Amino acid sequence: MAARVGYRRIYEDPTPQDGKRVLVDRLWPRGVSKERADLDEWLRDVAPSTDLRHWYHHDPQRYEEFRRRYYAELEDSDHQEPLRRLRELSAHDRVTLLTATKDVDHSEAAALAQWLDGSRGE
Repeated sequence: MAARVGYRRIYEDPTPQDGKRVLVDRLWPRGVSKERADLDEWLRDVAPSTDLRHWYHHDPQRYEEFRRRYYAELEDSDHQEPLRRLRELSAHDRVTLLTATKDVDHSEAAALAQWLDGSRGE
């Protein structure tokens, strides 16, 4: 069975294979109109905390520690509602998590997709 949750950059054109398109960045991506984004939802509250994002600063050498810290944050009550919503969406359709990050394989979208698919890479 194919993964129910994928991830990619929001700057890429939407495809029918995306299923539900969900932006998981805390901030709206530069230069992307709401029409071009073609989102089903924007769940900014599932994004890592500002402190964690600043610490990580998209340094691939820090990705494993970032992911560990992010997973710990996902246990917080603040993240439970957006996580519930993502689980609900992925139970009925494919979900593509969208991010503006250039290195999408070392992003919160990649970590969150692993979290939701149960393959946390641990």
